[in-house]
Amino acid sequence: MKGLDLAELFYRECGIPMLKQHFPEKMARIAIGMVGPGSECFGFDDAISRDHDWGPGFCLWLTGNDYLSFGPELQKAYDNLPKIFHGYGPRTVTPGEKNRVGVCEISQFYKLHTGLKNIPENLGEWLSIPEENLALVTNGKIFADPLGAFSAWREKLLSYYPEDVRRRRITLCCMAIAQSGQYNLPRSLQRNEIFTARYDIARFGAQVLALLFLLNRRYAPFYKWRHRALLDLPILGKSIHKLITELAEENNLQKNLIQVEKICTLLIAKLRHQELSYAESDFFIDHARSVNSGISDRELRESFSPA
Repeated sequence: MKGLDLAELFYRECGIPMLKQHFPEKMARIAIGMVGPGSECFGFDDAISRDHDWGPGFCLWLTGNDYLSFGPELQKAYDNLPKIFHGYGPRTVTPGEKNRVGVCEISQFYKLHTGLKNIPENLGEWLSIPEENLALVTNGKIFADPLGAFSAWREKLLSYYPEDVRRRRITLCCMAIAQSGQYNLPRSLQRNEIFTARYDIARFGAQVLALLFLLNRRYAPFYKWRHRALLDLPILGKSIHKLITELAEENNLQKNLIQVEKICTLLIAKLRHQELSYAESDFFIDHARSVNSGISDRELRESFSPA
């Protein structure tokens, strides 16, 4: 069973009866679901994932006033729920990760992962949040949120980056793709620097994945899940997944050059299709310039000028 399905079943069979018995008048104020760090919240968990921070559990989110009013009491009731459920459990908790499930105050949940106790209000705040953290506060599933306070915050983040922030991140990806795949990789091969060449390929692949999430307007998860997550992206997801897999498996480094350009051709076409770049070049540096020139905020646009 997937962890997200287990969490929802545990909530419905054990959580709801507990809430009806002990907090019948408070249920309309409690948001419940499974969101946050961990493969289970992304749906990527497997048998290997079950050795830590996996098992019966769910999250309960309260407003600040409600947390002060009955948060500790709610946590105590949650702690008394069965530790083994349908043959799964008990949940093994990694030190420092005990707040993945149980009761949490809404603004504290978002501050823990974004560094902000508010929805990002300006470009600087958006740029300060690691993208993988935005992915983990918008993943998973909400089982119930009658008050709507938790979901309102979540929906604002799910509406995605302001376009200037997206362009800035795309500009940086274009620069790194050009540097690692189109410029340094062939030079490393000419010098017979095999380690550097393989590093170039790995860095190129990582930046390609980052760019593809931006083109799909999806937050990229923690790096170890990005390749797997490509399969869920409607724009070039399956195509790039296949090509990146082939790039990683290819032992002939000279063939990697051909594969790199094939990937670049697909991505450049999509940059043009989304009217992010108007450059006619096949070199990603030129597309970085074009994307950056479309940033409307003057200070942000001029703070970085692709060489």
